[in-house]
Amino acid sequence: MNALPPCPQCQSAYTYEDGAVLVCPECAHEWSLGATVQQEVARVWKDANGNVLQDGDTVVLVKDLKVKGSSNAIKVGTKVKNIRLVEGDHDIDCKIDGFGAMQLKSEFVKKA
Repeated sequence: MNALPPCPQCQSAYTYEDGAVLVCPECAHEWSLGATVQQEVARVWKDANGNVLQDGDTVVLVKDLKVKGSSNAIKVGTKVKNIRLVEGDHDIDCKIDGFGAMQLKSEFVKKA
């Protein structure tokens, strides 16, 4: 018997095949076997120049960024220390002096 991968949502070991998809009987999640292979590839975050970013890096803004709810903008060249990489549209969590906690897109920063 072939060993099927556990459910990617609840990690249940009781998955079964239903045609071309795998099904979890505990949480009812359905996925294809090809999707399981794609999920194992680790995400790589890159800056505006194509350099790989990691947690704890220091980056510099390459563009003025308007801040919602504020009349001020974050200027080009602002240094941001100790970034944290997260999943999502805005993939950098950080604190910027004078603005506080922010989320930035990696396409607007370069590694310092």
